[in-house]
Amino acid sequence: MTDSTATRRLNTLAELVSQGGYRPWTGALKVGVDPGTANIAVVVLDENDNPVAGISHPSRAVKDGVVVDFLTASRVVSGLKTALEERLGCPLIRAATAIPPGITAGNTKVIVNMVEAAGLEVTDVVDEPVAAALALNIRHGAVVDVGGGTTGISILRNGEVIFSADEPTGGNHMTLVLAGALGMPFAEAEALKKSPEEEEQVFTVVRPVAEKMAHLVAGWLAGYPVDDIYLVGGASSFRQFADVFRHATGKRVIQARQPLLVTPLGIAMRSR
Repeated sequence: MTDSTATRRLNTLAELVSQGGYRPWTGALKVGVDPGTANIAVVVLDENDNPVAGISHPSRAVKDGVVVDFLTASRVVSGLKTALEERLGCPLIRAATAIPPGITAGNTKVIVNMVEAAGLEVTDVVDEPVAAALALNIRHGAVVDVGGGTTGISILRNGEVIFSADEPTGGNHMTLVLAGALGMPFAEAEALKKSPEEEEQVFTVVRPVAEKMAHLVAGWLAGYPVDDIYLVGGASSFRQFADVFRHATGKRVIQARQPLLVTPLGIAMRSR
């Protein structure tokens, strides 16, 4: 299971993102930029990896780890950086960022250039599931990051990644299925998908997408001695999501707390 320190950090970060505050700190600050398909997030930690502040903004400027609108993406990151600097009363200079496993070196370079165009020196680039494993203090098992555009996996043994993969199937695909089934615009379907009151109805419609993700993961796990699967990413928030993965893989499946914030937290932990 994920440890109590990880749970405490995630709950604190969720409170900071929701309320827009900050926690006092000493020493140097660590910054993580998560350029997601549905949201771009910036997280600030103290030198002991305790959350200091965090902020996110909906954005479609990055798709599946590829910057499709460089100017907009950079402006969003710059705006979030400025908002945090004003909140904290100090400049943010360096940051780590992340990519889905398996994207090309060229696309990775564009991600780095985009973050640096926003005024941050990039000190590290980490695979998203690896960042999630770091945030959850996981040394053994499989971390599955279900983002807006992709589903990625990293399999760890003794803290080292022995396999990683990524597939362009994520939360956006759930929204598209929901929009098509109910005959509504994408934006309305996205809002419906996130409504707790409609979760049971929504999951009935999008379950085939979750099953596809689970079968992808089952295929990736073949040949690896994995007991536990850790689910992170906003699209994994459905209560029945883990059951689908248990059925498809036969493994123990753990849904992370605050799944949307696990990867951003881990990215910031990699900052130097």
